[in-house]
Order: sequence, then structure tokens, then C-alpha cells
Amino acid sequence: MKQFILIVIVACALQTAQAQTKTTELLDDKYEGTTLYFYKNTLRMLNQKEDKEFDEMIKDIEKIRFVLIDRATEKFTNSDYVKLKNDYLKKESYEEIMTGRMDGRNLNIYVRENGGKVKGTIIMAADSSNLYVLDILGKIALEKASSLFKMIDENSDVAKKLKNAHID
Repeated sequence: MKQFILIVIVACALQTAQAQTKTTELLDDKYEGTTLYFYKNTLRMLNQKEDKEFDEMIKDIEKIRFVLIDRATEKFTNSDYVKLKNDYLKKESYEEIMTGRMDGRNLNIYVRENGGKVKGTIIMAADSSNLYVLDILGKIALEKASSLFKMIDENSDVAKKLKNAHID
């Protein structure tokens, strides 16, 4: 019985570990950038104003992997961006849900479903200086996706950490 329980625990751990994308992992390995992880409790701590809309927005998110890459330093080109988008679509079986512009950045949102339920969400934003990737384990209402990105991008504590991370 103990072996069965151990096998179930290991299987669940492996499923969780593999839930976020290989594409994001490879991106993070290939380029020197900043990577932050936000878990449900961390996201709740970011809600310093105790905004009920924010709590509702993050309720179905288990984990976020946030990757920031300086495009000039890392020589991340427009063709690299196109390849990254194609990797999410073809290799990871994500579906493009939204594309547009936000605050001068290109914005792409992808979701992956299993059994009719959203299991993962990718929010990519890029401008001439930086690439931002939010690899979300879970789901977020699409109309709230840009709000989540803005919150992480503009949150004072997170912004300070990001700026400090770029200082050598």
C-alpha cells in the first residue's frame, strides 16, 4: 500500500512539473534573462490593495513562470520571436486566442485545453527592448490577461526586483 501511495505522489509531482511548457524552459535555458516564479500564495501577496477583482482573476492559477529577456543583449531577433510563437503552437499544442498591441508591445495569448478545460495559458509581450513570457499553469479569463501582465509588470516590488536583476 505504501508503494502505491508513493507511486501516486510521484506521478502527481511529475505531472505538475511537466505542466508548464518545455518551450518556456528551453527559452529560459538558451537566453540569459530574469526568471521569476509566482505561486498562488505569491500572487495573493502581490494584491496589496486587497482588490477582489484581482483575487477573482487569479483564482484558477496554480503557478506562473515569468521570463524577461533583454532582446539587444541576448540578440533575440524578430525571427526568434516568430519561432517561439510557432513552438508554442506546434510543439506544445497551444491555440492562439488573442493577438494585439498593448502599451507599445506586441501581445499574444495562447491556451492549451484538455477535456474542454484550460490547463495552460501563455502570455507573450515584446517590444524592441524586451521579451516577456508568462507561462501560466491554470487559466485566466481572457479579458483579464492583459491586466495580469500589467500588474506583474508595474507592481512596485516586482519592478524593483526586475530592475535590480539587470544590474551586473
